[in-house]
Amino acid sequence: MLSSLLGGSKTRDAAASRAAHATGRAAAKPAAPRGAAPSPSGRAMDLAQERGRHGKTATVQIDARAAGPLRIAYAPEPDGAPDPGEIVWTWVPYEENDGRGKDRPVLVVGRLDTERVIAFALTSKPHNAERDYVSLGVGEWDRDRRPSWLDMGRILRVDEQGMRREGAVLDRERFGRVAEALGRRYGWPVK
Repeated sequence: MLSSLLGGSKTRDAAASRAAHATGRAAAKPAAPRGAAPSPSGRAMDLAQERGRHGKTATVQIDARAAGPLRIAYAPEPDGAPDPGEIVWTWVPYEENDGRGKDRPVLVVGRLDTERVIAFALTSKPHNAERDYVSLGVGEWDRDRRPSWLDMGRILRVDEQGMRREGAVLDRERFGRVAEALGRRYGWPVK
């Protein structure tokens, strides 16, 4: 009763449902509170938000031995699949590996097998002259156009089904600098 006097949403939703049932029309979806971001709905949206986070399609950190004799090659193709030279978005676990992480851009540098690629996370936190980072400058992958650095210290295995979206193609010159640095560090041949 108090809820109906104060305009509670449960009461409004129930009233709309009863009115829709009586008239045979579908009830209108209740509006989000003013200023609130629209909430995602439906199983498809929930699954999209979980890509790369759990199960066999999870993005995980691996060591160089697990990557094997990776060949670094520049081969971007705007086909919806992650290709070397592309910056894609995926869920990346925090270094603590405690189940937390965040959606972030990664640079794909090579293919592990038909379904998985090797990538390295980008960060906008400045790392000038630090040996584990390669400066990439600004690019389309960051909507605020902040300078980015590639973290060479964390090798990520990204499943194609764990990728959330393509972000941008890194130009050949910058990819070449990354490839040379990774080749020196891990002994991977550069094609």
